[in-house]
Amino acid sequence: MTRKLFGTDGVRGVAGEFLTAELALALGRAASLQTGAERPQVLIIRDTRESGEMLQAAVAAGVSAAGGDALLGGVLPTPAAPLLIGRYGFDLAVVLSASHNSYEDNGIKFFAGDGYKLSDESELAIERELEHRGQPDNPSAIGRVRELRGAGEDYLRELHTRFSGLDLDGLDVLLDCANGATYRVAPEIFRRLGAKVTVIADKPDGRNINADCGSTHVGQLGERVRNGRHGVGFAFDGDGDRVLAVDRTGTIVDGDELMALTALHLRKQERLNGGGVVVTVMTNYGFHSAMERAGVSVAITKVGDRYVLEELRARGWMLGGEQSGHIIDMSFNRTGDGIAGALLTLEALAGRDLSERDAMEKLPQRLVNVRVRERDALQSATDVNEAVSAAGEALEGRGRVLVRPSGTEPLVRVMVEAPTDEEADEVCERLAALVERELG
Repeated sequence: MTRKLFGTDGVRGVAGEFLTAELALALGRAASLQTGAERPQVLIIRDTRESGEMLQAAVAAGVSAAGGDALLGGVLPTPAAPLLIGRYGFDLAVVLSASHNSYEDNGIKFFAGDGYKLSDESELAIERELEHRGQPDNPSAIGRVRELRGAGEDYLRELHTRFSGLDLDGLDVLLDCANGATYRVAPEIFRRLGAKVTVIADKPDGRNINADCGSTHVGQLGERVRNGRHGVGFAFDGDGDRVLAVDRTGTIVDGDELMALTALHLRKQERLNGGGVVVTVMTNYGFHSAMERAGVSVAITKVGDRYVLEELRARGWMLGGEQSGHIIDMSFNRTGDGIAGALLTLEALAGRDLSERDAMEKLPQRLVNVRVRERDALQSATDVNEAVSAAGEALEGRGRVLVRPSGTEPLVRVMVEAPTDEEADEVCERLAALVERELG
C-alpha cells in the first residue's frame, strides 16, 4: 500500500479545499493514536498563515478526541518542534506550515517522540487509521487543550546556549523574515548575541507570508543590504527551516556556499563528526571540488531535505543540506534550522566579512525546465541519454551535466555546470532543445 495523503514533507494543499478542518481533525486524532502513549502529549506550532488558527483548532480537537493533551506553542519556526520535544519529552509534535508556498496553501507535518519526522511506515499507519476511522480504545478518555506558555523563549534559550560563544557585537545585520514564523525569534536571538539588527518582512497579516520576500525572493534583500551598507543579510523562508545569505556587496550566497564554509570550519575544529557532508544532486560542482581538496567526504542524495536527513542518520554524520538553504547540523537539531544555519555561518566566518569568503569557487550553473509529454519517458529516450553522456564526458573534471525528471510535474530538468558562463549556456541550451524535440 502506498501513501495517498502524505508527500515528501507531510500533508499539504490548499487550505479549506483539500486541507480542510475535518481532515486536520482526523489526522490529529490518528497520529495521536499511533504514538501508542496512554495519554499522548502533543505539541502544536504553526506559521503565520490565516488558515493556521483554524487548522490548529482542528488538530487540537483530534488530539483531545484521541485522549491526548494538545499543547499550543503558537507561531514558531518548524525547527523549534524537535528541540521542544527534547526539552519536554512530548510524544508527538505537529507543525502547521506550507514552508515557502504562498498563503493559500498550508500543511501538516509530524515529528515523532525521538525528534525526527515520521517515517514512511508511520505515515502509512496514520492513513490506514483514517480509512478505518475506528473509535479510541477508551472513548471516555477526553484530553485537554492548553497553551504552552514560553515556548518561544524555550527555543531562543536552545539557540543561545548553542551559540553562547558567538559575539556579534558591532555586526550590522539585515534580516528578511518572510512575514513568517521567524519574525519574532530571529531578530531577538541576533540582538541577544550583540548584533545591530534591521528587519524587513516582519509584519505578517495572514496573507503576506513569502510574498515577494524571504529566501525564495532574496533579490530585494541584496539591494537593501548594499544600499543600506549593512554588513550581511539573511533571508528565511516561511517556516524558518532554510536560510540564504547576502554579502555586503549584495551578492547572494546560497546553501552550497554556506555549507562549504561550515564544513571547513567544523573540520578545522575537529567537530565534523564522520568527516563528511551529505548534499543533493543539485549541489554545485565547486562544492565537491572544494571538499575533495580539504579531504572531506561527500555523499549525494535525491533532492529533498528528508533524503539528506536519512543519509545523515545512516552514516552517523552531522552536517548536510541543500542549495536552497536547508542546513542540518545534527549536533544541534534534527531538521533544517534557518536561524541556526545563519548563526553557524557567522561562527564559521569568525569575524571575517562574508564577501571575502573563500571556502569554494562556485561554477556557473544553468538550469532549464523543459515541459514534456511524460516525464518518465526520459529513461527510454536513447538519443537524449547518449547526448547527456557525451556532454558529461566532455566536462569531466571541469563541470557536470544532470538531466532528470521532476518528481511532481511533467518536466525534465536540464542542469549544466561549466567553467565559464558561455560553455554552461551552450551545453544547457543544446541539451534542452534536444529534450524538447524528442519528448516535448
